[in-house]
Formats: sequence, C-alpha cells, structure tokens
Amino acid sequence: MRVLVLGATGYVGSRLVPHLVERGHEVVAASSSVPNPGRFGWDDRVRAIRCDVTDADAVARAVTDVDAVVYLVHSLDRADFTERDRLAAEIVAAAVADSDVRRLVYLSGLVPQVPEADLSAHIASRLEVERILLGAIDGSVALRAGVVIGAGSTSFEIIRQIATLFLVQPVPTWMHSSVQPVAVSDVLRAFDAALGDDGPRGAVDLGGPDVLSYPDLMRACGRGAGLSRVRVPAPVAPSALVGLATALVTTAPFRTVTSLIESLRHDMVCRPGRTWTPDGGGPLLGVEEAVDRALTPMYAGPEGALSSDPGWTRPLPALDLVPLPASGRAAARLALHTLRSVLPGT
Repeated sequence: MRVLVLGATGYVGSRLVPHLVERGHEVVAASSSVPNPGRFGWDDRVRAIRCDVTDADAVARAVTDVDAVVYLVHSLDRADFTERDRLAAEIVAAAVADSDVRRLVYLSGLVPQVPEADLSAHIASRLEVERILLGAIDGSVALRAGVVIGAGSTSFEIIRQIATLFLVQPVPTWMHSSVQPVAVSDVLRAFDAALGDDGPRGAVDLGGPDVLSYPDLMRACGRGAGLSRVRVPAPVAPSALVGLATALVTTAPFRTVTSLIESLRHDMVCRPGRTWTPDGGGPLLGVEEAVDRALTPMYAGPEGALSSDPGWTRPLPALDLVPLPASGRAAARLALHTLRSVLPGT
C-alpha cells in the first residue's frame, strides 16, 4: 500500500515509518515542517513532505494517490490544543472523504468508562477527534492506547523520571487507579492489522497483558533501573498541584505534563470484547519485559531509544562518568535540562 503518515516525526511515527517500509509499503512521511530523512535514518523508500494538518489545501494534496492515511497528530504542547486538534481532524476527514483513500487509522487514547463530562480535557479531545475521523470513511479505525512503553514515549518517560528521581516519593491516593500499558512494538503490530483488509474497524482498545496501578508501574520502572524507592500516600494532593509539581521535576514539556496528569484519576484499561488481540502472531509483551527493553542501553528494537527522540527524553552520557548516586544524576540531568531551556545557546 501507499501510506501517508501524518505526524511522522513524533514518537510512534518515528518507529512506524521504518516498520511499514520493512513490510513492503511505500511511505509518505509528513509533518508540520519538512522531515530530515537523515535524522530518522529513512532511505529513498520514504518520501518526506511538509503538511500542516490545519491547511486544507496541503492536506488535499497529501492524500492524493495514497491508499491509507495514518493520523498521529496531537497538540498537547499548546494551550489551544482542543480547538487545533478539532480543526485538524475536520480538515483531514473531509479530504479523506473526497479522495480514494481506503484506510484511515488514528492513534487515539483509552477512554475511561465514566460520564463524558468527567473526562479530562486531554481524553475528551482525543475522543472528539476519534469521532470526527471515524466518520470520514467506512475503512476508519481508532486504535486506543494508554501508556505506551518504550524509551522516548512521553507517557512512559514522565513515569520513569518520577519513579527514579526521589528516594521517598509521595503518591496521591487518587493515583491508585488502574492502567493497562502496551509496548510500542505491539502498537506497531496493531497498525499492521488495522491497515489490512480483514483488520479491525471502529474504536479498538490496545493494552498489554498486565493491569496494574500507577504506583506499581512506577515500581516496575524502578526495578528496571535497579533502584529501590519508598512511596508514601499523599491523601491531600489536588491534581492541578500534582501536575505543576510533576512538570517542575521532569524534563518533559510543561503543558504536556499538566494535560496528561489530569487523566490519571480514572482507570485506563481496555474494554472487554473491544480489545485488539494478535491474529496468529506471538503474545503481547508484559510490562516487565517491555520496561527492561526500554531501559536497556543500545537496545535495537522499537522500545529502544533513537537519536531522533526529543532531547528531553535522552540521557546525558557525560553524567554517567560523575560519581553520583542515581538520584543525584537524575537531579543533575533535570538541572542541566532546565539551564539549557532558559539560556540560549546552552
């Protein structure tokens, strides 16, 4: 198939593009600025283009003569992400409906089984975009994923940084909700299925075999890093305050962190009967194995780090030469990242 990947330079896109090429697809990799193929290790089998998804003319040109569109665009780093994502989804849906595209696959988010009025702004926006895109053509599918495990994944990196920074970690009681993480390699397998003629349609949940609480996921990250941490309950901890504190002690983008923290109050697990399972392939990766892969230096699989990953997710090798405990190195990394963000040229 000829597949247009919108948002190709993001975390999932940077893994999906070579994955699709390996499976014989012709790939058009698009982002808001022209991607640098050399940065991502793409060869001449990948056509890199600029496509602003809020530009109707640009989207119409991009979807011409493609068989499938993969939509990976999210705008959590912007204050107006709800309005921008709605506009982008409407433009892409209209362009796809007027084209010969046969498949439209959107990476959405798990939706808690609560009244929609109780959803976080982040999840409510994902659901709105999902509904717009599913209405474009009959061959549309929304793959709903929660925490995607892999080095460079925003949700995983935030949890990993929190889990390894402090020796004593206060955990709000409302963060004991359940989560069903999925390894990024299994997300790629789900895209293979969704692009196929006999693949799932509509909204399908993606989750690994393990359902656990957020503190247990933090514990798994600590074990993977060889660290022991003490977690104590924090009965009074408003989500807004937790979001602010988390943004200040991690290197992740501020708006992204505060938006994601809002979503932790509810169980983020797959719906029975609406969960994707591999057709004939191997079993889904468990949390322990996926975390081990993500934390193994130079791991060559999808869970491993790439040089194209955002700078805030990458380690600083020079710090490994400094005789500091793990917490000290984490704190020094945070300080250096903060310094670089406020001082031009550093």
